[in-house]
Amino acid sequence: MIRDLYIAYGALVFATRGWRGMALGAGILLVNSAPVLWGAPEPDFSPPAAERQLPGKMHSAMKNLPTIKVAQKDGDMGGKDNRALQAAVDYVAGLGGGVVEIGPGDYLMRDSLHLRAHVTVRGTPGQTILRKADGVVSLLAIDGDYGEEQITVKEPAGFEVGGSVAVWDSNAGGFHTTVARITGRSGNIFTIDRPLNADCMVQNGGKAATVFPVVSGYDLEGVRLEDLIVEGNREHNAALNGCRGGGIFLYRASGAVIERCTVRNYNGDGISFQQSNDVTVDQCTSESNAVLGFHPGSGSQRPVVKNCLARNNGEDGLFLCWRVRHGVFENNRLEDNGRYGISIGHKDSDNVLRHNQVRGNQQEGIFFRPESLGMAAHRNRLEDNLIENNGRAGEVAGIRVRGETRDLVFKNNTIRDTRPAEGRHQVIGIWIEEKAGPLQVEGNAIEAKTPVKDERK
Repeated sequence: MIRDLYIAYGALVFATRGWRGMALGAGILLVNSAPVLWGAPEPDFSPPAAERQLPGKMHSAMKNLPTIKVAQKDGDMGGKDNRALQAAVDYVAGLGGGVVEIGPGDYLMRDSLHLRAHVTVRGTPGQTILRKADGVVSLLAIDGDYGEEQITVKEPAGFEVGGSVAVWDSNAGGFHTTVARITGRSGNIFTIDRPLNADCMVQNGGKAATVFPVVSGYDLEGVRLEDLIVEGNREHNAALNGCRGGGIFLYRASGAVIERCTVRNYNGDGISFQQSNDVTVDQCTSESNAVLGFHPGSGSQRPVVKNCLARNNGEDGLFLCWRVRHGVFENNRLEDNGRYGISIGHKDSDNVLRHNQVRGNQQEGIFFRPESLGMAAHRNRLEDNLIENNGRAGEVAGIRVRGETRDLVFKNNTIRDTRPAEGRHQVIGIWIEEKAGPLQVEGNAIEAKTPVKDERK
């Protein structure tokens, strides 16, 4: 029936318009008595010019990636502690990357949230809190030997399989401290998932504690953190040094991005990233932590720290550790910290620090640490910063340059103390010590008893 209608319609069009009219007007051609419709063009699925395969992959970027939500109610996965969060991160990582969304609420952390490559962890702004569980500490019962993957503690209560532990002694601080997960137990003996980084000796006060970074990432790339609040619970946890820990801690995590996160009350550094190039920290707050606010270090090059707040931390607001080079630090507030606002030292060269507000810190606003010529913080630029009201006891400088540091540029900074006369301690604008090399001072507005104290000969 339908075939006969097509034939009849084609005959009518041919009679009135000919072959051309039938093809163009009707859009129908009969081939071996079967109709072929010419009205819709065939879709073009060929790759566009802009399409590129991802580095290390055999496919291009996709618009829609795996996304899973963890929530205390109404989520794809339910839970209130690190286990639910970790399950979601590992699931998405197993699919090659994507997004883990965390709903509002308090999540109790007995282990780090271990980040995975190409996974974004996104909290609910102002409402997602990762809270460090109360910690315990025990002396070691016998020595922990370098490379060993178990420890023996005197007091095992509070050490749990699946939790994390740090192990150290008086000679095994810094990078020699070991942070690992507990994988098994037999009485007072616990196995761990990483070998000990150093001998931890009973005679040197060797100990173990259930302390760890609340969020951590090791040997990965493409990770993002957004809108998380880390509550460090410092009153109920032992201290963990910033080479191996922090509220948020990254180690060899190139290209990581941390945005709109807050770390507070951690018994150590707020945000620490070590041996991690091209890290961006944006719109983050680090406050009331026991040691440093922001701690880029150990060869972390080309960092960007911007629009951040470091306040009321025990030591420095921003501490450039070793070999932090070619970084940009801008539009930050470093205030009311327990030592310096900004500290720069060992091989920390070629950085730009601009449009920062550095105020109310215990000692100098910006401090260049004493280093020899080969290890000093050369060629840093300080531009358009406000450095005011630093020093809480004793006379300090807004900027102090120690060691054999050279080729610095101080341009268009405002350096002043606006407190009542009896409370002014930032009495020197720029203090250049005797071993410092040439530097450029240009266009600064300095209000101080001694605008520039130059001890070079």
